[in-house]
Amino acid sequence: MFKVKILGAGSIGNHLANASRHLGWVVHLYDKDEEALKRTRESIYPSRYGFFDEDIKLFAGTKSREVYDIIMVGTPPNSHIELAMEALLEKPKAILIEKPLTNLNNKNFEQFIKKINLTDTKIFIGYDHVVGDASNYLTKQLKSLNLEDLEFLDVEIKEHWQGIFNAHPWIKGPEDTYLGYYEQGGGACLEHSHGLNMWQHIALSVGAGKIKKVSAYMSFNKFNGLNYDKFCSVNIETENGLCGRLIQDVLTFPPSKKAILQSKRGSYEWYCNFNKDGDRIVVKENGKTVDKMFKKNRPDDFINELKHISYVIHNSKDQSPISINNGIETMKVIEAIFESDQKKKFVEVKY
Repeated sequence: MFKVKILGAGSIGNHLANASRHLGWVVHLYDKDEEALKRTRESIYPSRYGFFDEDIKLFAGTKSREVYDIIMVGTPPNSHIELAMEALLEKPKAILIEKPLTNLNNKNFEQFIKKINLTDTKIFIGYDHVVGDASNYLTKQLKSLNLEDLEFLDVEIKEHWQGIFNAHPWIKGPEDTYLGYYEQGGGACLEHSHGLNMWQHIALSVGAGKIKKVSAYMSFNKFNGLNYDKFCSVNIETENGLCGRLIQDVLTFPPSKKAILQSKRGSYEWYCNFNKDGDRIVVKENGKTVDKMFKKNRPDDFINELKHISYVIHNSKDQSPISINNGIETMKVIEAIFESDQKKKFVEVKY
């Protein structure tokens, strides 16, 4: 049983608290805003899960009261790096940082990368889709593919962000949070970077290597002080020659979340939240079709993520698709995407 510290009592913090309690862990939830802690006790948690779990201890501030096995950072992106570096000083077994890893041009990003190379703490990034049951099944199906079989990879996370505001009823719109400001970690490219991370995950799974270069087109909303990308389209090429496309937006309703890898033998398709019952995988290979549903709900995303982290803590030699190194690479590609849109040309990713 782990004792965990969760930083941030917003939507993600509540999900992580619930998932931790589902696993029987001791949970201490911290937030510098006492109003946020009040919302957790009186509104967010009981409205989602039926009642507030009194075993969850609430603390104002961010300074630790005790020693923790896992520290989870569920605050806005522009605070992730600084809070994670503070967490490293506590020497927990693991740190989980919610995605995206950070905001653009964070002055402490490179310092953070140096620090994690000097620690035994395992650090994870919250791209939980790549450790879901459907994704794990898909990865196994891809093992038989060779590089010469591959044609292209197409991934999209297109979702109007009203769903985010529904989960945060105290927020009226993007102007009330980081979401409306791309430099703070908002907008389609950063907020919906699950899509980019899934693209990377599939590419690595089939031996296509890291993303080498990108060509991006982004459409921005700039009014009343807001400045965020509402639409992001990216052409991608990996170091081993796999090409494809990524689309992320905050406009589409109903949402469309999918990945399709086309090969000479057929197609391999992942559909996130295909319907109310869960995710779907469709494999069309050599004239045969396998169509499987993977039952889940929103809390399951976080429960599976924490189960995975627990497994990796206990099996230290195993590599994790949500390791911090993968999260750093996702962030490096995001930087290249913004640079490409600004320069209107292909840009190589600077790892």
